Amino acid sequence: MGIESGLFDPQRVAVVGATERDGAVGRAVMENLVDDFDGEVVPVNPNTDSVFGRRSRDRVGETDADLAVVVVPAPEAVDVVAAAGDAGIKNVVVISAGFSETGSEGTAREEALVEAADRHGINVVGPNCLGILSTPTGLNATFSPRNARPGNISFMSQSGALVTAVLDWAADRGIGFNDVVSLGNKAVLDETDFVDTWGEDDDTDVVLGYLEDIQNGASFVDAAATATESTPVAVLKSGRTDAGAQAASSHTGAVTGSEVAYEAAFEKAGVLPVASTEELFDVGAMLAGQPLPDTDATAVVTNAGGPGVMAADAVGEATLALASLSGTTRDRLREVLPDAASARNPVDVIGDADAERFADALDVVLEDEGVGSAVVIACPTAVLEFEELADVLASVRRRREEPIAVCLMAGSESDAAREHLAAADIPTYFDPSRAVRGLDGLARYRAVRQHDRGEPTDFDVDRERARNILASVEDRPDNRLGIEAMGLLDAYGIPTLDSEIVESPAAASDAAAAIDGDVVMKIVSPDILHKTDIGGVEVGVAAAEAADIYETLVARARTRQPDARILGVQVQAMADTDAGVETIVGATRDPQFGPLVVFGLGGIFVEVLEDTTATLAPLSEQEAEAMLDDIDAAPLLRGARGRDPVDEAAVVETIQRLSQLVSDFPAILELDINPLVATPDGVAAVDIQLTVDPATL
Repeated sequence: MGIESGLFDPQRVAVVGATERDGAVGRAVMENLVDDFDGEVVPVNPNTDSVFGRRSRDRVGETDADLAVVVVPAPEAVDVVAAAGDAGIKNVVVISAGFSETGSEGTAREEALVEAADRHGINVVGPNCLGILSTPTGLNATFSPRNARPGNISFMSQSGALVTAVLDWAADRGIGFNDVVSLGNKAVLDETDFVDTWGEDDDTDVVLGYLEDIQNGASFVDAAATATESTPVAVLKSGRTDAGAQAASSHTGAVTGSEVAYEAAFEKAGVLPVASTEELFDVGAMLAGQPLPDTDATAVVTNAGGPGVMAADAVGEATLALASLSGTTRDRLREVLPDAASARNPVDVIGDADAERFADALDVVLEDEGVGSAVVIACPTAVLEFEELADVLASVRRRREEPIAVCLMAGSESDAAREHLAAADIPTYFDPSRAVRGLDGLARYRAVRQHDRGEPTDFDVDRERARNILASVEDRPDNRLGIEAMGLLDAYGIPTLDSEIVESPAAASDAAAAIDGDVVMKIVSPDILHKTDIGGVEVGVAAAEAADIYETLVARARTRQPDARILGVQVQAMADTDAGVETIVGATRDPQFGPLVVFGLGGIFVEVLEDTTATLAPLSEQEAEAMLDDIDAAPLLRGARGRDPVDEAAVVETIQRLSQLVSDFPAILELDINPLVATPDGVAAVDIQLTVDPATL
């Protein structure tokens, strides 16, 4: 993947549809390019001789351009892309609307555009987009009313309107950009291409994105996982609720997919999810200019007690922790602070503090080995000059390796100070919680950099046996399999209990006699998903009772669910639930990201308690281990209330083996092992339900 040169650094740009007509998009794009672009701008318009003093060409093929920007009506835009390809132009931005966002006719038009791009190997941004810009070359191929300040953030957005808003907002706050892309309909180039490109770009220190969907989930995860090894990626994903998903679909035709899958995908890829545009740039500004902290412990230096408490609350809600200052640090603070000041964290330098007192206190707390970062909060007073404060804080920052966030709780009085701090790459905020949130982004990315994702284990399994069991669904009127498919787990080395499916009372008696101790008997029917709800399970059955229980179970099933197909009764050894914990291990296939493995507290209460976690397959051992830590019921696995801890290694291996199973067979759409009983001596799968797509076997 990645994008060939010429998209962001062209020598010559053709504007197809250029005009001087007031209010036209073609005029706005021309004006933006003429004002700042280092290269040559060539207008294309057969109806005029020149645009803004530049000779106009009749066709894009006459321009010898590296990049063509298309602003003609949609039906003509497809022909322009084809003509650009014929002329050897490899980069095209289609600003024109009227494609898949408009319905079936537009979708057909977009398919024709993609075909032309594929035929000629063209990078196409859009259609239905604002355009692109890149500050190193002064390229502003958009119709935004405002250009970007130079900087080291690259930003992509599925909303063109958001780009215009962000450019205006960021310029007033000293936030600069390297590249900005309005993705539009993502007909050819999408978020994966830009993450891949910017991850290798020396001029991009941070990648930020607003996304409504991700088109190729697996490719995005791979690209982002590589990029985040060196470049932080933060994404605001909209469409998280049903209403938001419907709005996203109507906006761009996006298929938003499962929100749980997106969370799992971002976790696997090392992408930092954020909840708002404000948070996106709070975090982005910090990542763009500050070093990573050595620890999560942060110190707060403030001249106002209330904002200090607000910052402490925000720290408690974040990845960060409030640093516990050493005795030496507190002694040194008492030396530089008046008696009324607080030498504990938050450090209150009190209201009569000048800039030097702030700097002295900040220097002292950053010398503490237990402090990884600091938040400085300043409220206006008669003795504090904000510009002087900005100068001394910039001086401290130049001497230190720890990141600093500054909260200036003032209006226009702080404008000049904010400019000074921005020049020193120190982000400023009004609200203390936002300053903490920015620092938290650094801590979260440090965890990404330190995280060892590991490699999935390739277990020795019987794929042919598994395939044959899955293929049995072809003889069914639906695509579901139940406990009759327990052999699937055996084929992949997942422990199961001794069991047999029988079709008569006599066979039930024989099967029960062959198993040591009492047994569990369950009705076998692909139409009865919750067997306990219809009385289809009997626990603690002696061999002498097995024949009668067989008849009872069948009779209950036929009475309570007359249309259900009865395949027999399973006779199964009893699991040691007294010594174990009932868990669930399962998987579902997300349309964007593929198989999603789920683990959590299981049994009959799984849907009530909802204590589960999810990770994209395939899973490494480290990722499977993390799933055990992620559930609220983790203490139960580790021996809460005097119980013996379960065999966690066996649980981890089972998760990995299931991950391999669903990765090997895309035909498995859903699969639940519930319960998987975990005991100190190992695990045992008690029940299984799965849905299979026979067409993909």
